[in-house]
Amino acid sequence: MRPEGTVFYQFYRGISALAAPLIWRRVSAKLAREGVPENRRRERLGHATEDRPDGRLIWFHAASVGESLSILTLADRLMTRMPGAQALITSGTASSAEILSKRMPEGCRHQFAPLDNRAALRRFLDHWRPDAGIFVESEIWPQMLVEAQSRGLKLALVNARMSRTSLKNWARFDHTARYLLSLFSLIRTQDQATCDGLLALGADPATTALGPNLKSTAAPLPVDPDALVALADALDGPLWLAASTHEGEEKQVLKAHLEARKTHPDLRLILAPRHVERAEAIAEEIRAQGLTVARRGAGEAPGEADVYLADTLGEMGLWFSLAPVVFIGGTFGPAGGHNPYEPAQFGVPLLAGPRYANFTDVYAEFEAAAALDIVKKPKELGRQVAALLSNPLEAAEKGSAARAIVSRQSSALDDLTELLQAKLFG
Repeated sequence: MRPEGTVFYQFYRGISALAAPLIWRRVSAKLAREGVPENRRRERLGHATEDRPDGRLIWFHAASVGESLSILTLADRLMTRMPGAQALITSGTASSAEILSKRMPEGCRHQFAPLDNRAALRRFLDHWRPDAGIFVESEIWPQMLVEAQSRGLKLALVNARMSRTSLKNWARFDHTARYLLSLFSLIRTQDQATCDGLLALGADPATTALGPNLKSTAAPLPVDPDALVALADALDGPLWLAASTHEGEEKQVLKAHLEARKTHPDLRLILAPRHVERAEAIAEEIRAQGLTVARRGAGEAPGEADVYLADTLGEMGLWFSLAPVVFIGGTFGPAGGHNPYEPAQFGVPLLAGPRYANFTDVYAEFEAAAALDIVKKPKELGRQVAALLSNPLEAAEKGSAARAIVSRQSSALDDLTELLQAKLFG
């Protein structure tokens, strides 16, 4: 069935055409506030800022930072298997562009993704002429897929993850969903619930299966060795990290910190929020709890501060290297948790709150391996932090278990790379 024959696709295409000027203004204004120059903002209208390289070009499309970084190892391995091939990575956020510029392997380039608008997509495809497209997680943009398929591109959806709500919404437009899913030559999901949900929507069982989770195969986060030495000296003593916290979570983390200090009075906290633009509000909350704070983003040294606010981008590997215990943010609120594989690569014991819907299967695997402990309340978090700091042998065993989970994923990535080459270029 062609999507033009479905009511939903006709409605979506019409609405997107009418809304295109408004969407462009909002997207452009947001990128401008984040310091993106005008010529690069226009990439979202399909205006390229780089020349197309010669030879095969593999197009990877992701949403934001985590999704973009998760495909770098895959892109590198595919290019290694296909001499002369290069990669184009598209994403929609300024933060992803900034971090990718520092992390992309040789042979990769980044552009902001074209809006899901026919004119922008055609302009983009006319210039780049990719040989295949690999989409990541939940990036199913109807017109993007249809336009790409109309050019003869073979498409794959990898690391797919959809919430129960998203799957339910797509089920309301089952004819369109079935057609869009049929455009993919290969679908691999990061959890069983997504796999089952896509099959229920009409995905082909011959091309749809579970795994691997690309976030488990990403290269370790970079660490500045000079900064590591300097901060290890400055943050000497008991220490823990709360990583990727969201609004409302900082207050709970600070309560946990105060609880842990009952056992370790000189304990300090590295607090790394998910969104660094909230730094000043977080600093005010820290002071309101009677604690002192120093801000990394303001160029302040830790000194004797109770809390070191890690309000910078691209330094998470540094914080994972410094802290012997890590709490994964997004698990005390509605965010649904964050990737545990990144800290696991550093061999640290992991703690998380009870809300991790985005990674249900993954957290279950870590918990079963005694690599991660789920805590329900801030006081429980504080007590568990204190217990791990008091028992370094137990902490080391949990950290080793976490690292072992990551090490088992490499062969799965090799299998996926071989399969993508066969399905998209065979």
